Amino acid sequence: MQSSMTRLELNILGCGSATMTPRHQPSCQVLNVRDNLMMIDCGEGAQLGVRRMGLKLMRLNHIFISHLHGDHCFGLLGLISTMALLKRSNSLTIHTFKDGVELFSNMLDYFCRERPFEIRYNVIDTHKRVIWEDDAVTVTSFPLIHRVPAVGFLIAEKPKLRHIIGDETKRLGVPHYAMNSLRQGKDWTSPEGIIVPNEQLTTAADPAISYAYCSDTKFSRRVIQNVKGVDWLYHEATYDENLRLKAHKRHHSTAIEAATVAREAGVKQLIIGHFSKRYLDESLLLDEARSVFPNTRLANEGLVIDLNESEVRG
Repeated sequence: MQSSMTRLELNILGCGSATMTPRHQPSCQVLNVRDNLMMIDCGEGAQLGVRRMGLKLMRLNHIFISHLHGDHCFGLLGLISTMALLKRSNSLTIHTFKDGVELFSNMLDYFCRERPFEIRYNVIDTHKRVIWEDDAVTVTSFPLIHRVPAVGFLIAEKPKLRHIIGDETKRLGVPHYAMNSLRQGKDWTSPEGIIVPNEQLTTAADPAISYAYCSDTKFSRRVIQNVKGVDWLYHEATYDENLRLKAHKRHHSTAIEAATVAREAGVKQLIIGHFSKRYLDESLLLDEARSVFPNTRLANEGLVIDLNESEVRG
C-alpha cells in the first residue's frame, strides 16, 4: 500500500539579504523530495548550513540559482570543493543563466580541477518554462523583476496514486497485477465480467503539494499570476512599509507587498525572508505581513517545514 504521505520538507539554511550578519546567512534553501535534495540558491556559508542541519551532501543532485548576485551564489565554490574532498562520484546539475555557466565553470576548473564527479549545467533564462522534472516533481522557472535577470521557481508534485483498500480487494479476490491499474483510478473487471468501480476499491490520493520561491523581486502582478493557488510561497520581504521607496529603488519588496502577493494569488501559506541587516528582529515585518495575510511565518536559519502540514505552526 502507498504510504500516507511522501516526504516533502523545506530546510532554510539562509534567509538574510546581501550583508551577512551574526543572525542571518545569505539566501539558501534545500528541498527534500523523497530523500532527494534540491538546493535553491547557494549563498555564502551554504555548506555550513548543510552540515548544521544534518543534510546529506551525497543526496544533493540539483542546485537552482535564481540570479547572479553574490549573496545567492557565493557559496557554490566552497560547497563543490567540499564535495570533491569527500570523493563524491555522482553528477551534480547546476541550473543557472548563460553567464553563470561561464563564471562557475572557470572558477571550478581553476579551484576544483580534479574533482571526481561531473558537473552539468542547465541554462535557464527569464522565460516561464519547465526546466527540470522527474517522476515526483516538476520545476518551473518564471520571471521576477530585479536589477539583473532573475527567476522564481515553482516546484510542484505530480499527481499521486490512489490508496488501495486492502480488505475490500482481498474480499473480492483482486489479483496483485491489477493493483497498479487501481491506483491510477481505473475500475476492475472480475473474471465473471462484473465491473467494480474504482471508488469501491480505493480511496483518494494524497493532494499534490506546490511550493514557490520568489527572491529577489519588486512587487509584481506577473509574479501573482505565476504563483496562483500554490500551497506554500516563499517571498522576499527585505523592508518594512516605511522603506517602500527604498525597496522599489533597489528592486525589492516590503513585507506588506509580499503578503499582498500571497493574498491576491490565493496561496495557502506564506514564508517571508531575505531580511535587511537593519532589523535586530523581524517582528515588525511579521506583524505587517499578517495584517494583510494572516497565514504568514518568518523564515529563520535551521527552520524545517513539512510542506504536507495543513496549517502554520509556531
